[in-house]
Amino acid sequence: MGFYESRILPRLLNCCMSMKPIAEERAKLVPRARGKVLEIGIGSGLNLPHYGPGVESVTGVDPSLELGEMARKRAAETVFPVYFKPVSGESLPLEDASFDCAVITWTLCTIPDPSAALREVRRVLKPGAELLFVEHGKAPDPGVVKWQDRLNRFWPKVAGGCNLNRKMDEIIQGSGFRIEELDASYRPGLRPMTYFYLGMARPL
Repeated sequence: MGFYESRILPRLLNCCMSMKPIAEERAKLVPRARGKVLEIGIGSGLNLPHYGPGVESVTGVDPSLELGEMARKRAAETVFPVYFKPVSGESLPLEDASFDCAVITWTLCTIPDPSAALREVRRVLKPGAELLFVEHGKAPDPGVVKWQDRLNRFWPKVAGGCNLNRKMDEIIQGSGFRIEELDASYRPGLRPMTYFYLGMARPL
């Protein structure tokens, strides 16, 4: 791992993911979590201040040790225990049916195999548990999609593996979940980066 990936990129991601429009989406979604929560892509821990009193514990999964250091500092200020698993989401060292809720925010764009990660999430969720998600991805407008595809030729290399053109609702539904709530629309900003999918799904 080079200097950019280990030193610059984690701080850049923390800064970008702290921006007001993204913080507003976190504030809508994350407080809904309850019980034993699994967070895929905990990153620098920006969701942690948004968890409400119904949370028993959070288990955060993220392969980035650098972002994990930032998350541990935020975890020190929570009233619930936070456990860290420095692994990728495609293979979770966790027991079947052991979580009440899963939270995924701006992570499926980066995981090399998002479908495999979601199948793992489904495995470790209890029957009827909620998957709360907010992601950016493929837009409905052909002109915007054309730009997403063009930018995606180099974007993952500079943005830590982030892809702009994944159709998140199809990926979630194709991985064994039923989407029960979905707000898919443009948010403020450049359209290739700001078509968001926010919602809730349950395992089939």
